[in-house]
Formats: sequence, structure tokens, C-alpha cells
Amino acid sequence: MKKCIALSLGMSIGLAALSVQAAETVRLTMSSSHPTAVAWVGALKTHVIDNSNPRLEQMGSPYRIEWTEAFGGALYDFNDTLEAVQDGLTDMGWVGSLWEPAKMPLQNIMFAAPFVTSDVVLAVDVMNELNDTIPEMKEEWERHNLVFLGATVSDTYHIFTDFPVESLADLEGRKIVGAASLGPWLQGTGAIPVAGGLPSFYQQIQTGVADGAIIIPTGAYSLKLHEVAPHITLVDMGVTTIGGLAVNRDTWDALPEDVRKVLGELGREYSRVHAEQVKAVYDQALADMAAEGAIIKELPAEDRQHWVNSLASLSKTWVETAEEAGLPGKEIFIRFMNEMRERGATPLRNWDEEL
Repeated sequence: MKKCIALSLGMSIGLAALSVQAAETVRLTMSSSHPTAVAWVGALKTHVIDNSNPRLEQMGSPYRIEWTEAFGGALYDFNDTLEAVQDGLTDMGWVGSLWEPAKMPLQNIMFAAPFVTSDVVLAVDVMNELNDTIPEMKEEWERHNLVFLGATVSDTYHIFTDFPVESLADLEGRKIVGAASLGPWLQGTGAIPVAGGLPSFYQQIQTGVADGAIIIPTGAYSLKLHEVAPHITLVDMGVTTIGGLAVNRDTWDALPEDVRKVLGELGREYSRVHAEQVKAVYDQALADMAAEGAIIKELPAEDRQHWVNSLASLSKTWVETAEEAGLPGKEIFIRFMNEMRERGATPLRNWDEEL
């Protein structure tokens, strides 16, 4: 992304926001690198955008929002979700923290704890609680000129390949594409991690850059990944929170109080709404892919247990890295695991016991 373009566009957006009180029309752009077929993007439209003006009207506000929608990478790709909102290229949108392990390590805590829970609603509730109550987590957003509204979550991860997988040994030497944060999850499988973003997986497999992907079924189906990787191996590695809905701080500060109140409420509701949608479409996505020719098998239980046991102490590494950066990593991780268990999670591996 060219910073000069981003800054120029950001200035124009800021000037538009500053003029809202006189015009009683707030012009905002909502964006995402991913299409609305993905649950956490679709709900930006169906819940936040579609409910904003009715809410303003209900509260008797004189303001109405004129929305510009820029989904599916219309303004930027997956590598720029943070910078686009930070610099004002868009006013607000989905920020994928999973591609920002260096800039937002605390938001990526669930990548250090696979096989903890498959409950998407529980996951967003825990992450929202941590962001609301742990200053260091809130500061991760604020230092990037962002206002956090609500966490987003994926469904549980499985393996999609262009070759059959009968056992864990079949992954030996195979190139598996996924978010960089998921690379450590492939330890013990013999697979070779390849970094990529969800919109690029299809082409990477189709062109032979990768032999498969570590991915969520809802995302895979929305991009028709089963067309190039028809062998779906159910591993159930657990859900992860992958970022959140955020607003550019300069835009936020220039908005009328009524609009901030409504967007704040809708943003937090959006967190749960899209999580419920993820849960609802998960089984349907697998069923649809099977109907369209995908071959779905479960990884044998002993191989799944071997996979879990063969992973390095991801939690210990995460805590050490956080504390080297001056962050209270151990305290945050223990709090995270306790919140998970107290809300009903039954981790396959108690990662906090390894710290």
C-alpha cells in the first residue's frame, strides 16, 4: 500500500467526518479484504450497516449514516487490513490480527492454544472480556490508531488437500498453506507450512504452490476451495479469534456522540451475531461440499492425539515472547485459560500447566 495514497484518502475521510454535525449526514466507509460470503464480513453488512440508521431513528437522533461499502478486497488485500483502518483508507472494517503476530501478539493468544474449544460464542465472549479488562490488550488497538468494537472468530480448523489423507503420515513433506499464525500447528505432522491469506488459497493450490490448506470449512466453502482440494480431513483443531471490527480513531473522535453510541452497541452485538452465524453455517458448509463432490473423512483418533502431543509448548513460547516485549504474558495466558474453563471449555491440553 502506498502510504501517501492512504494518507491523502484518510485526510478526505477525516474532513467528511468533521462536517457531519452541520449536514446531519455522516459519511462512512465500511471495508474488508474478504467477501460478504464469509460470516464475519457478511454481518458487517447485515447487522452493523443495516441496523445503524434504524437505531439512530429509534433514539431520536438527527443523524443518519450514508454508507459506502467496500468488501471483497475492493480497497486493499488481506495483508493491509490493519494499516487500511489505521491510516484512514477506510473509516472502519474488519482487522485480521491473525496476520499481525508481531504488531498484535496478545490478540493472537488462541493460536498458542489449539484444541481448547470449538465453541465460537464462548471464544468471542472471552476475547471481548479480555480486551475490555486488560489494559495491555486494549492498548494493542489504540497504538495503531484503532478503536476496538468487537472480536471476530472462525469455526474449527481442518485440513483440505488435493490428495487423500488416510493417516497423519500422509502429510509428510506436503506443502500446506495457512495463516502464518497457524504454522506451528503443523508441527509433528511432517507437513511444510506455506504462508497465505484465505483469498489466495485457491490459486496457491491450483498452481501447485501448495498441496492443501489448514482452513475453516465456512471460509473454504465460500471460496469453493473443495474444487481444487476435494479431500477434507476433519481434525477439529479448535476455533480461534482472528481479529475484530475496528474504527479509525480520528474518524471515531469526529463522530457525533449518538453515532458513536450506536456503532459501539452494534459492534459488540456483531461479535456475537456473526459467531452464531458461523455456528449455524458450519455443518451446512460441510454438507454442501460433500454434495458437490468433496470426500470427507475424520482423522483417526490416535493420529489426532499424536498430533496434539507432538506440538511444542506453544503457550510457553507465546508467554516468553510476550514477556520479552515487556507484556504480562503469563498472567494474561493463565487468565485466558481460566476464563475458557469457567465458561465450559474442556481443553484437550491444559496449556497453562506448562508455563
